[in-house]
Amino acid sequence: MALFNVSKPALLQMDSINNLDSIMRSLYGLKQAPRAWFQCFSSHLEDLGFSPSQADTSLFIYLNGSIRIYLLIYVDDILVTGNDMSHIARLIADLGRRFAMKDLGLANYFLGMEIVQTSDGLFLSQQKYVQDLLLRTKMATAKPVHTPDVSGRRLSLQDGDPLPDPTEYRSVVSVLQYLTLTRPDIAFAVNQVCQFMHQPTSIHWLAIKRILRYLVGTSSHGITYKPGSIILTAYSDADYAGDPDDRHSTSGYCIYIGSNLVSWISKKQRRVSRLRTEAEYCQLAYTAATISWFRKLFRDLCLPLSYLTVLCDNISAYP
Repeated sequence: MALFNVSKPALLQMDSINNLDSIMRSLYGLKQAPRAWFQCFSSHLEDLGFSPSQADTSLFIYLNGSIRIYLLIYVDDILVTGNDMSHIARLIADLGRRFAMKDLGLANYFLGMEIVQTSDGLFLSQQKYVQDLLLRTKMATAKPVHTPDVSGRRLSLQDGDPLPDPTEYRSVVSVLQYLTLTRPDIAFAVNQVCQFMHQPTSIHWLAIKRILRYLVGTSSHGITYKPGSIILTAYSDADYAGDPDDRHSTSGYCIYIGSNLVSWISKKQRRVSRLRTEAEYCQLAYTAATISWFRKLFRDLCLPLSYLTVLCDNISAYP
């Protein structure tokens, strides 16, 4: 399978003048424009034999015998992949007759992510995104460090002096959040600095600078995806009352399909756990909910899921 990128579709023709006039009014200048555009595009895909995924409304699936085509749409950017190149070409040509579109060929850049397709699989990175961030924050020539965070150290509301203008802090944090899409190695550190958006201090800003210094030496890092077995494995973990201010626990998970990391998160729990076992159970429940979503997605894709495993490092959390 290969990924194809189709960008900037716009309405080209409709069957009736009245319908065209109403859709034009909704597509341009009104608040419901994104919904109207998605409804128009998805209706045409369904006419072509596609069916929307129940797990992800932006994913459309075409199944006809041995032919499988998957189309993913995000606002006005589209990714198409499948196992029949001729059918994909006909699909793109058909969409081109209905909508004003531009076929960008094999996908190599999508929503800030660089895609390198090889015979072995895919490599996703955000190197240009990182470099732009470092230039913007004037950290491109900073001395790199080996870790994005200091081991064993937790940030607190009481650390440092309040920043006179937190605008830059919030802006950089929002960029770092998007960067975690291909960088699970900074997920925990970014989660820490995200908790002080309302009142950042000088110590919190130093924590961001350390993340940026880490990115200086690892800007080309990313994630590699290779073909393999469809076996779902999840790793779940949580600390106990790790936040020094409110004693909430921080938890996370990593989910693999075969040897490929496909989902990860680092997040502070919403409630205070009285026992370490309780904190672990809360995270296991959240991990199980995510796995349930993956199983639903696999059913939509008509992919066989051999079995799944959930691993936790707390013995008392096991039945």
